[in-house]
Amino acid sequence: MRVLVVEDERKTASFVRKALQSEGFAVDACHNGNDALAALRYTPFDVVVLDIMLPGRDGLSVLRQLRERKNATPVLLLSARGEVNERVEGLNAGADDYLPKPFELAELVARVRALGRRGGDNKSPVLRVADLTLDTVTRRAQRGGADIELTTREYRLLEYLMRSAGRLCGRMMILEKVWDYDFDPGTNLVDVYIKRLREKIDARFEPKLLQTVRGAGYTLKEPA
Repeated sequence: MRVLVVEDERKTASFVRKALQSEGFAVDACHNGNDALAALRYTPFDVVVLDIMLPGRDGLSVLRQLRERKNATPVLLLSARGEVNERVEGLNAGADDYLPKPFELAELVARVRALGRRGGDNKSPVLRVADLTLDTVTRRAQRGGADIELTTREYRLLEYLMRSAGRLCGRMMILEKVWDYDFDPGTNLVDVYIKRLREKIDARFEPKLLQTVRGAGYTLKEPA
């Protein structure tokens, strides 16, 4: 599952991110409400961990905007204040769960896992672009009914591209989402893996789905 952590206290965000990653989650983090809304517009997440007290646009404003967009991603609210009326306000705004600070990381992880399962009940685990499919439960990839063997990193790359189907995926964004890098290592790492993936999903098949946008990045889509 991919989780977005929205927390302005960077130390807390780091602790939460590491705890979730240690349990096998893919985790993105941002530190203000506007960045959170931008991330949620362009990346599909399974769960959002959202602090209420954020600089600029606060967590409740982010939550309301998210629901106005008809985005039903499960949201776990965090707050340093545990008053009942604040919890009620958050739940009425569309939150799925609420956890007051300070909290135990083990409880947060358990709640995120539960929300992810609940959200997953309403969506198919199989991603599809043309005749390319990826089962995110069994991690089985197929093109035209033929099995495609993927390494762990190739799987993560393909999953990200398929979840972003039709959208441009820049190299820096791919490094962040697939390798959890927040810097450019100055190598052709992304290009190497794109080449490997293209050989597996496109070389023997038509139409070609993985396309290069020169100078910008890559996109996975069925040609018009």
